[in-house]
Amino acid sequence: MSVAIIGGTGDEGFGLAVRLGRAGVEVVIGSRSEERGAASAEKARGVAGAGASIEGTSNEAAASGSDVVMVTVPFGGQAEIYRSIKDSVRQGAVVCDATSPLASAVGRPAWQVLTPWEGSAAEQAKAIMPAHVRMVSGFHTISAEALHEFDRPMEGDVLLCGGDAKAKATIGELVERIPDLRWVDAGPLSLARILERLTALMIGVNRAYGTKDAGIKMIGRDSWGAPEPRP
Repeated sequence: MSVAIIGGTGDEGFGLAVRLGRAGVEVVIGSRSEERGAASAEKARGVAGAGASIEGTSNEAAASGSDVVMVTVPFGGQAEIYRSIKDSVRQGAVVCDATSPLASAVGRPAWQVLTPWEGSAAEQAKAIMPAHVRMVSGFHTISAEALHEFDRPMEGDVLLCGGDAKAKATIGELVERIPDLRWVDAGPLSLARILERLTALMIGVNRAYGTKDAGIKMIGRDSWGAPEPRP
């Protein structure tokens, strides 16, 4: 399975590219510039180590060549990015949106949030993309700084929401390829309206305590993953 990371030249996207590449996932870093994407991939391979399959190209080429597309871009440019790739994404592709509508997009503090017209950034993305795309929202409580501490295991849980259970499980399988991370099914895509705001909450906690890697961990079970079918 090939995974395109749109925004893979940014902090979160680059960190995910390295972590997934190390785990044996075929990764394609997308950028507005094909040359910049290729340069970022070369840098990521140097960090991930020998054997990591990480390539780089344009956003459109990355999206068209992958069954899973992860979008890790700032909210200010999110709609433009989705409009640029909507005709390139494969039929039935799983798209995981990691955007948080932070108020920094309009010059306000990052621990404040905006409310998109559709209710969440993920729902905005779904409205832009073709109907065949299987949209998932997640990775909002994973610190980009922690992702870049490549010699340190990750901590916390990745909450995923979306209307397609199999699509969530596909992204969940990628989460579990990163050592010590778990995934939790957090319900339908509408709950991205809550999930996305947790990024601002984590930023506020980090600011208050002088930390950089606050996260979320769900208690109540030793493992989560896909919910068991109810009778």
